[in-house]
Amino acid sequence: MRVVTISVNGLKRAAAEGFFEWMQELDADVVCVQDHRMRVYELDEPEFRPEGYEAYFLDAAELADGGVGIYTRQIPKAIMMGFAYAPADMNGAFLQADFEAVSVASVMVPCALMDESKQQEKEDFLEAFGNHLKKTLRKRRQFLFCGNFQTAHLVTDASSRYHKLEVSGFLPQERGWFDEVFDEMGYIDAFRRMNKEKNQYTWWPEAAEGWRKHAGWRTDYQIATAGLKGAIKRAWIDTETRFSDHAPLIVDYDIEY
Repeated sequence: MRVVTISVNGLKRAAAEGFFEWMQELDADVVCVQDHRMRVYELDEPEFRPEGYEAYFLDAAELADGGVGIYTRQIPKAIMMGFAYAPADMNGAFLQADFEAVSVASVMVPCALMDESKQQEKEDFLEAFGNHLKKTLRKRRQFLFCGNFQTAHLVTDASSRYHKLEVSGFLPQERGWFDEVFDEMGYIDAFRRMNKEKNQYTWWPEAAEGWRKHAGWRTDYQIATAGLKGAIKRAWIDTETRFSDHAPLIVDYDIEY
């Protein structure tokens, strides 16, 4: 099973730039998108329904940003909208597709990098989602939580220019949240399971032209339950593909979903 997560910064623009053609050429099985910036009824149009895929979406109360979606080759057994946390549910921040062998969720955490007033909103979201992850551990199936978490976990996940700056996305409490998820709860960072190299970034917040020259972060993750550890076969970031200021994160799993 090939799983992709990407924050598109507007699906309409990404589609015009060849997103769906890329997705089909990649032969992705499940594609989790964040920040599609559209209403669900608009996404019923054929141009957003590529051949061979089922599509499911949630939109955000504020259309300026947000909304998540899942494209999948297989019809899910069930779709779960939200995780019983009202601010996230109202803003279309969590959508989960349940398959026979695994559940895959598309997640979008609030961003506070350019707006300090949103930092508490972000931390409240992470606390609530952390509680959801703890509850998930009691379930007898495997899960993948894919999305834009707006935070770089390790020093190797952020350009050196950010290491001594006190900025949202690299604050001690945000990085500590990942420590709890991976070290205490036992979840797996699927990308880091296969790739330990430096300079592996998925987001360039100051990028425009010449984006590779700018400082980057790895803020996009596929968080897997421990039972999937041995199923992770390959993981990479497609830095040659540019549909937004985020690059797609792709992981291959040995799963018949």
